[in-house]
Amino acid sequence: MLNILNSKIIVIKIGSSLLFTEKKSLKLKWVNSLVSDISKLIKQGKKIIIVTSGAIALGCKKLKINKKNLKLNEFQAVAAVGQIELMNIFKKEFSKKNINIAQILLTLDDTENRRRSLNAKDTITNLHKIFVLPIVNENDTTATSEIRYGDNDRLAARVAQITEADTLIMLSDIDGLFTQNPKKYKNAKIINKIFEIDNNIIKSATKSLSDYGSGGMTTKIEAGKICMNTGCNMIIANGLKNYPIRNLKKSNKFTWFVPKINKASFKKKWIQSSMNTKGAIIIDDGARKALLNGKSLLPVGIISLRGSFVRGETIQVLSKDLLRIAIGVSAYSSEDISLIKGKNSSKIKKLLGYSSRGEVIHADNMVINRNE
Repeated sequence: MLNILNSKIIVIKIGSSLLFTEKKSLKLKWVNSLVSDISKLIKQGKKIIIVTSGAIALGCKKLKINKKNLKLNEFQAVAAVGQIELMNIFKKEFSKKNINIAQILLTLDDTENRRRSLNAKDTITNLHKIFVLPIVNENDTTATSEIRYGDNDRLAARVAQITEADTLIMLSDIDGLFTQNPKKYKNAKIINKIFEIDNNIIKSATKSLSDYGSGGMTTKIEAGKICMNTGCNMIIANGLKNYPIRNLKKSNKFTWFVPKINKASFKKKWIQSSMNTKGAIIIDDGARKALLNGKSLLPVGIISLRGSFVRGETIQVLSKDLLRIAIGVSAYSSEDISLIKGKNSSKIKKLLGYSSRGEVIHADNMVINRNE
């Protein structure tokens, strides 16, 4: 069984069906219990990220509008109202535990665009550094397709991917993935572990019965694919009862999507498979030796550069005689590197007006060519 306590970064996705009763009332006691669970995880040193639905539901309630009567473009206005209501609820409840929160609005486009996903990752990382809990919402006001097709599950998986989370906990209104819809068939059996998403698993997916929730089991399987292929564990578990995380630790009723690859291997594999490198950096002998010994590339070791590239793009690292030493993801654009090359890392902020990090390419974001 997966031990959640071994996970350092945990994404918790909350569906609308967990936040509201059948009569559309907010389940405040449930929210309080979740806050208590998350507070304990934070005290244990875990970095938590919440991905939550509920803005549209709260907007409908505030405006006394029936969701079923809305046109697609009207969802955007309702969501804008609901976002404030949703964050106010979390702010009030987490403040009781002395936990500050921050709202991050994302769409799938934000997570799939390399530069924007890096910006999102940096924001979340820095929030954790100052002990603030990031709460991610889908940006319903701009992403009409997400509202219509319910991509919040995939959004949670993408958030897990870009933040390099260890585990995504998908809290749902059922125990996990079943062989059939358990709300219709009594002989349906839960699938505890999934190592491969084949046709049988896809056929087991059922649509959500919730009025407010826009996703279903199909989108959760799509999220499972993302997690399995990027080294992140994903769990679908029943979150209806109070203290859902505490209950998960005690329960054997959940579906665990087991990753095919570990996080480090996935990142290295992705970097190595980048065929279209955007440019190159030429380094001195000292930097070359440092890289071969597992160190990061600092600006002081850079002699010159070739090509034009932006932050987050994959580039080559070449020796003085133009042999490829490594390939990696640049933390700075070519324009910025031209200003800091040959300089000590302590000078970056003065030269650029900002400092993203001390390394131009971190060792974790680089694959060394051992043949050179």
